[in-house]
Amino acid sequence: MERTLAAETIKKIGKKVRLCGWVNARRAHGKLVFVDLRDRSGIIQLVGEKKLGKLRISDVIDVQGKVRKRPANLVNPKLLTGKIEAEVKKLKILSAAQDLPFDTGGEDLKVSLPTLFDYRALSLRHPKVRAIFKVQETIITAFREILKKEGFTEIQVPTIVPSVTEGGAQVFKIKYFDKEAFLAQSPQLYKQIMVGVFERVFTLAHAYRAEPSITTRHMTEYLGLDAEMGFIDSFEEIIEMVEKVVRFIFQKIAEERKEELKLFKATLPKLSQKIPRLKMREAQEIIYRRTGRDNRKESDLEPEDEREICRWALEKYGSELIFITHYPTKKRPFYTYPDPKDPEYTCSFDLLGRGVEWVTGGQRINDYQTLVDHIKKWGNKPEDFELYLQAFKYGMPPEGGFCLGAERMTMQVLGLENIREASLFPRDMERIDVRLAKIKKS
Repeated sequence: MERTLAAETIKKIGKKVRLCGWVNARRAHGKLVFVDLRDRSGIIQLVGEKKLGKLRISDVIDVQGKVRKRPANLVNPKLLTGKIEAEVKKLKILSAAQDLPFDTGGEDLKVSLPTLFDYRALSLRHPKVRAIFKVQETIITAFREILKKEGFTEIQVPTIVPSVTEGGAQVFKIKYFDKEAFLAQSPQLYKQIMVGVFERVFTLAHAYRAEPSITTRHMTEYLGLDAEMGFIDSFEEIIEMVEKVVRFIFQKIAEERKEELKLFKATLPKLSQKIPRLKMREAQEIIYRRTGRDNRKESDLEPEDEREICRWALEKYGSELIFITHYPTKKRPFYTYPDPKDPEYTCSFDLLGRGVEWVTGGQRINDYQTLVDHIKKWGNKPEDFELYLQAFKYGMPPEGGFCLGAERMTMQVLGLENIREASLFPRDMERIDVRLAKIKKS
């Protein structure tokens, strides 16, 4: 008999079906046993006698039975299939599960964060955890969809690179045969090269930061949703594109992920008619007036500063998002375009949302000699950027771009406490699937 998915059974009342999936829950009531079977489409209740009572949570089963309406007093309005059930006539266990290390029942998975990742293959099966990655899927799909509508071409870029993109010591050096190479901090240089080919490009690229710290909003490896576009008149065109992308992503989440948002009691960020914009120094002045905390000479916003300016944006504009622009030239990568009106600051920006940076971007230098000079000024060697510079030597239009953190946006939309919850298999200085500290002790 051909397999029927759980969601399809609502159209097969009175018919025999074959269902395959995992045992999600089991309940006994007198002689009757009720089992929730989960497959990729959802959950359906099975009802039977003793043979179902032998099943364990996470057993993989193949059953045949008849679909029937549930008694009115047993309807479950929370399930798509809540008005029906399948009376089991035949049962086959395809794969028996061992005893679970923790209870997977209930609305929340009540385990510590280390346990959540120590048993990742199991914890990912919980409906609330799976919901995180359905939301993330919508974020990624919407990002692709809107940029394709705007004439962008999707590209794929390498993650093994010959030189450091953004400078600093926060890079992973790797042995590349008998040479030294690095894991990419971002796809930035390749995005810019490809503007000279397709004019507008985007990519989903894994990036790596060797930051020796553990915070709730940083990871060693993350997924960047990157875009770059040529023939811009100013960096404000990049800001406008970011706003268009973010609004479209929110629209798609609202349309497609109502149930997932309900699971987390989450709401999409409030937006004003136009997302407010502030220069970094203006933001620091506002923060000083509001809090008395004086970071006006700092070259970046502190985490508490980011939270405070987001509170201000919500109070003043009714927006949980705000663009902060004109970061100092010396604190941005060598390719960032200085503001012609004040070269100490750049035509760059961050989009902050709910107290955390979501997007970073700006206009890039497109003049070959200026790039060479900046590479030297930033303490690098032009010969290490030969392929990159080649694109500018042979003509590059005014251009710029941005990067949106997939995990960061997922975390902030759903109100997760730790960014690692928004990564299928998170990497940080303490974990590569297994806890590294555990390995050292053994």
